[in-house]
Amino acid sequence: MISLIQLEYIVAVDTYRHFATAAEKCFVTQPTLSMQIIKLEEQLDLKIFDRSKQPVIPTVTGKKIIEQARKILDESKRLDQLIQEEKDDLFGDFRVGVIPTISPYLLYRFSGKFKSENPNLHLIVKEIITEDIIYQLKNDLIDVGIVVSPINENGITEWPIYYEEMQIYSNKNHRLTSMSKIKTKDIHTNDIWLLNDGHCFRNQVVNLCKINKSVNSDLPFEFAGGNIETLLKIIDKEGGYTLIPELASMEMSSSKKKQVSKFSNITPLREVSLIYTRKYEKAKFIDLLAEAIKSSIPKSLLNKNRGTIVEWR
Repeated sequence: MISLIQLEYIVAVDTYRHFATAAEKCFVTQPTLSMQIIKLEEQLDLKIFDRSKQPVIPTVTGKKIIEQARKILDESKRLDQLIQEEKDDLFGDFRVGVIPTISPYLLYRFSGKFKSENPNLHLIVKEIITEDIIYQLKNDLIDVGIVVSPINENGITEWPIYYEEMQIYSNKNHRLTSMSKIKTKDIHTNDIWLLNDGHCFRNQVVNLCKINKSVNSDLPFEFAGGNIETLLKIIDKEGGYTLIPELASMEMSSSKKKQVSKFSNITPLREVSLIYTRKYEKAKFIDLLAEAIKSSIPKSLLNKNRGTIVEWR
């Protein structure tokens, strides 16, 4: 008879594509994991994995079996979760992925209070880009992601939480700092600092300002990074400007806020959402997280109608 343990082992191997890593993640020895998978293959009279490939990959039939195994394990977890919720006893790991352009300005606002109000939850936070969050959600490596939406990804549910304005941060001697009205057409490409490829905020800036990435830059060097705070320090020293999320400007001193400007012809917004694949499994956890985030930010950010959402995908 097929056991849930055997299903967990084949899902782990499919996720990590390595028997030793899968065994480590399942807290068993590699021989134990391998033996159980071989036993399952003998029971089914077929091969689930092609061991001649490196990294190991499932066979055509193995893919179908693993897909069904994930569904069975999900339903099993759902049963445990329903029992916990009925007892109003929330405990266990709650794994959250958050993108780097959100994490520094949001995480500290709610995480401490969220943990203190739910002491039996083990909150695990990973700072990773959107594509990695999607991958880890689909492979059950995290429970929920905090990203900029819409992402329009099959199998992913999006729950919009708040909307923050995209603003301009420029060097104190830059022409934009002294302009009373700035339109998107006033944004030139020759001295704007951008995050590197892979960050949704970069794509939003490019889309909003219709930036031609092929135009030569007047910047002193090319920066390939994903940290907005680093960009701000570079701008203060080297000149130029960039766009920042609203929560970032709220962190600034009064003198620094003088270097922040807004667009006069549009209020561009980035929509921040919780994304997940199986809300029912940890529904209460996700509901609590949503409420914790909403209560930790200015109420104005909850209003979708105060501007125009800029898409990035």
